[in-house]
Amino acid sequence: MTQTSDTVTWLTQEAHDQLKAELDHLSGPARTEIAKKIEQAREEGDLKENAGYHAAKEEQGKQEARIRQLTQLLQNAQVGAAPADNGVVSPGMVVTIAFDGDESDTMTFLLASREFATSDIETYSPQSPLGSGVLGKKAGDDAEYELPNGKTAMVRVLETKPYQAA
Repeated sequence: MTQTSDTVTWLTQEAHDQLKAELDHLSGPARTEIAKKIEQAREEGDLKENAGYHAAKEEQGKQEARIRQLTQLLQNAQVGAAPADNGVVSPGMVVTIAFDGDESDTMTFLLASREFATSDIETYSPQSPLGSGVLGKKAGDDAEYELPNGKTAMVRVLETKPYQAA
C-alpha cells in the first residue's frame, strides 16, 4: 500500500506498542487515579477556591486530550512494513535534502509522526511545513515550504529511502 495520505501515520511495531501501552494506561489506571483525586478534592469543600480540585480537573482535561490524540493516531497507523522503495517521499521514508539546491548544506530526516521521534534520526511530521513540502516528491525534485516568518524556502530532494531501524 502506497502512503500518500497525510492521515496515515507510519510506525514501527515498537513505537506502536509503546503508544498502545500509554493509551491503555491513560484510559485505565490513570483515569481511575485522576477520578480519585477529583473526588478527594471535592470532599474538601468549596470548589470555587479549591486549588487541588481545579488542578485535578485540568490534569484530567489534558489526559483526555492525550487519550483522544493517541486513539486517532493508532486508528490511522500503518504498522511494521516500511513504505515501498519507489523513490517517492512518503511517511516512513528517510529523506535527504539540500537547502536552496546547495549540496554542501544538507539534512537527513525521517518523515513520520512526531510520536516516532524517539529514534536516532531527526523526525519531521508529514503535516509540518517541511514535511508537507517534500511529500510526494522524488530525488532531484525541488520543493517549497513556508518558514515560521512567512517567507518561503526552497529545498531539493537528494535521496529518499525506506526507514530501517538500527
